Amino acid sequence: MSKNHDWEAIAESPKFKQLVARKRVVLSGLMLFSVCYYFLLPLGAAYYQDLFKRQIWGPVNVGLVFALSEFVVAWTVAVIYSRIANKEFDVLAAKIVADAEASK
Repeated sequence: MSKNHDWEAIAESPKFKQLVARKRVVLSGLMLFSVCYYFLLPLGAAYYQDLFKRQIWGPVNVGLVFALSEFVVAWTVAVIYSRIANKEFDVLAAKIVADAEASK
């Protein structure tokens, strides 16, 4: 595979624009969800203290469980992104590379 491609033509191709647009939609959605979920912790701790102080088991309360759930959400977002990337983005990228190789 040669490295001498017409990068401007690739950037203007419909498949590349489709890839960029799809990635933007996926990443925007995942980021919006992540940021909203992240800010629920300080908002909940500030405005719903009675709920967050409620004991679940021993010293473990709702606030602690919610804080730890941030890690689960982060990993879930990463898994969702990687599955979408493997299923859609990699396929589109391979088509773009194939088209670039064929146009040489």
